[in-house]
Amino acid sequence: MKRSAMMLALAGVMMAGTTPALADTVVKIGFAGPLTGPISHVGKDEQFGAQLALDDANAKGVTLAGQKVKFELMSEDDQADPRTATTVAQRLVDAGVKGVIGHVTSGAAIPASRIYEQAGIPAITPSSTSPKLTRQGYKTTYRVIANDTQQGSAMAKFATGVLKAQRIAVIDDRTAYGQGLADALVDSLKQLGIKPVGREFTNDKATDFAAILTKLKATKPDAIFYGGMDAQGAPLLKQMKQLGISAKYLAGDGACTAEMIKIAGAAMSGDVYCTQAGIPMDKMPAGKAFNERFTKRFNVPVQLYAPYSYDATNALIEAMKLANSSDPAKYLAQLQKVSFKGVTGNIAFDAQGDSREGGVALYQFNGGKWESRP
Repeated sequence: MKRSAMMLALAGVMMAGTTPALADTVVKIGFAGPLTGPISHVGKDEQFGAQLALDDANAKGVTLAGQKVKFELMSEDDQADPRTATTVAQRLVDAGVKGVIGHVTSGAAIPASRIYEQAGIPAITPSSTSPKLTRQGYKTTYRVIANDTQQGSAMAKFATGVLKAQRIAVIDDRTAYGQGLADALVDSLKQLGIKPVGREFTNDKATDFAAILTKLKATKPDAIFYGGMDAQGAPLLKQMKQLGISAKYLAGDGACTAEMIKIAGAAMSGDVYCTQAGIPMDKMPAGKAFNERFTKRFNVPVQLYAPYSYDATNALIEAMKLANSSDPAKYLAQLQKVSFKGVTGNIAFDAQGDSREGGVALYQFNGGKWESRP
């Protein structure tokens, strides 16, 4: 037998006796949020949180129905725009994602949720806090964070009980998030027997608030609440200072960010407060370790919602494990049975899809950073 023929024969024997390695089954998880624009830092924060959860799952190894799976994140930029949100939601559905993390803002999450419901694909938001989101009766809609009703109540009690504010003016950006949060505050103030001295509106693209603030200045408020994101909240605070308005500045979680401090600069002096759905990172069961790993992996610290995005992603994976399947039709029902200790605390959902243990934290700006209040 010639040498070449012998080598081919030996190769054939070796191949016949070798079991080929099976390729991992790829399971796509979608992410949707603003990855460009003025609040892209919030969107990327959540995107990175989801990616870290998938990295961890892949490193540990997950087997479903006897087949090892590899999770991949498919990210879409909804620009925090309701119309764009429905477009990217359909794109994720058409791409065959098995679950979605997002959307980041309530204005985007609410219209997108209908697309996921029709497709039967679970979507868990780490940060959309509008109560309307989970009151639509959709079986596929979940969230891992407290809602605006809880935030509004907490801020109303803090403003009146601790800060002793009685003349409170309210501004919101007319988005589902901003208006929803402002409405929740106003409703809670009403229950405490307080009517706002002014209620004004802007939009989430505005940069000039002089007319609104001049009008409110005449009401002599001792506190002004803004419902919206830091991209507008910071310049609004700056213009308050420029107009000589000494009222305390109050806001929700959209302005409770490192970016708010960066943009507002010197205007952050004085009484500036915010609420945040959830608990302070230093009080999260695994908050410190998570921030260290996150910073090392992405070279940026946690902005705001990354821990919740991480837990939301793991909730999808846990439901898949319970069902032994990544098929949404099989694992959707298991989301109601999910219960585990996440970075942010105990993760479990009620019948509406809301977090069973959603808490609210209060912060005050002090010494160049946000400090949690007791």
